[in-house]
Amino acid sequence: MATTYIVRKNSRPAADLQGPYRKFAQKSGGRGGKGRPNRSDSGRGSRGDSRGGKRGGRGGFQEMNVDVNKLVNKVEKIEAEAMYVPKHTFADFPVDDHLKANIIGKGYTTPTPIQDQVIPEVLKGHDVVGLANTGTGKTATFLIPLIDKVLKLRALGQKERVLIMAPTRELAIQIENEFFGFGKGLQLGSVTCVGGANIVPQIRLLRRDPAFVIGTPGRLKDLAERRDINFKDFSTVVLDEADRMLDMGFVDDMRLILGQMSKDRHTLFFSATLNKDIEKLVHEFLKDPVRISVKTRETAATIDQDVVYTQAGRKFEQLVDILRAPDMTKVLVFGRTKHGVERLARDLNRAGIKSDSIHGDKTHGRRQKALGLFKQSHVNVLVATDVAARGLDISGVSHVINYDLPATYEDYTHRIGRTGRAGEIGKALTFIN
Repeated sequence: MATTYIVRKNSRPAADLQGPYRKFAQKSGGRGGKGRPNRSDSGRGSRGDSRGGKRGGRGGFQEMNVDVNKLVNKVEKIEAEAMYVPKHTFADFPVDDHLKANIIGKGYTTPTPIQDQVIPEVLKGHDVVGLANTGTGKTATFLIPLIDKVLKLRALGQKERVLIMAPTRELAIQIENEFFGFGKGLQLGSVTCVGGANIVPQIRLLRRDPAFVIGTPGRLKDLAERRDINFKDFSTVVLDEADRMLDMGFVDDMRLILGQMSKDRHTLFFSATLNKDIEKLVHEFLKDPVRISVKTRETAATIDQDVVYTQAGRKFEQLVDILRAPDMTKVLVFGRTKHGVERLARDLNRAGIKSDSIHGDKTHGRRQKALGLFKQSHVNVLVATDVAARGLDISGVSHVINYDLPATYEDYTHRIGRTGRAGEIGKALTFIN
């Protein structure tokens, strides 16, 4: 099956491209234009190819059928809608005073749409299905009301334990860090249980019966098999980025964990998409949930999207030239395989571009070190796979570069959503041949 890549309808012509992108633009109809199928340059195994010239193996090689025209237009389609006006401020929410002080102290004043609509429902004890993109404040959406719930039940002499599941180690750790900020001085125990880290300290903390347990499904299942955690002890559960957990093959682990919990549990379910598999889980494990879908216009409105036509054998060279531009201050580059991402970061460093990488084959410590270097701007470029980067919340990302094309439209939206956050203008570039 031929793989076709079509430039988006509103893509600027070569004459309009600015800076380093302009010299790489070619008119459609030439090589890679109309009349012949195009293939990603990275499929040739050229220098810097994030597939490393391999097909199959770990990380896999999928033939993609991504129409870039539809891909970008889907993101850019903005429904005519009035600017969202919140019904509340954070000061309005009826939560514990000390918790409210922590919220205000973190600079929270006006809730995002998902926070404004979901927090009141969680405070009422309702099951919730929340549909929202990353970068919309989902973590605070569930942490704030659940911390309040634990505090108020504790004041009544009742014990409440909360289980939070996330698809990746990085997202679980980000949730933990947010928890520390909201829970400062509240004497709420927590433990984060993720793979790639020593399990012994996690078991030690679990034995203290912390109020909050944050973890990935795989590690939580391992702990249950070792009888170091009993899911019946939890009366509240959060599934964050449930769609990605399904994509990563955690559906059986999720069912096992939820199936062992009390049927009277309080369940919160967050996802960026809602397909048949997710609907099946919702129907199976939630009780008459309140469904809240927040259509955000920020992703499309604050991201300038363009394509870069690559020339045969020059894809890596073009990437280097683009990354040397002065405005490339903090750049997230996406590749499709773990091996290729590691190789691309290494080649960029050899070319004088300070870079690091994150992917599934890196240890937990090395991934955290790479993220820290990128967040603190000690390296300007972070090369990542889709799975490793899912859920990351990194401020100030100036550009996202799709060095290898994403496999799906959903992956594209998740990738470019790493830039253009908090009202800032970001840029997304997609390499095609």
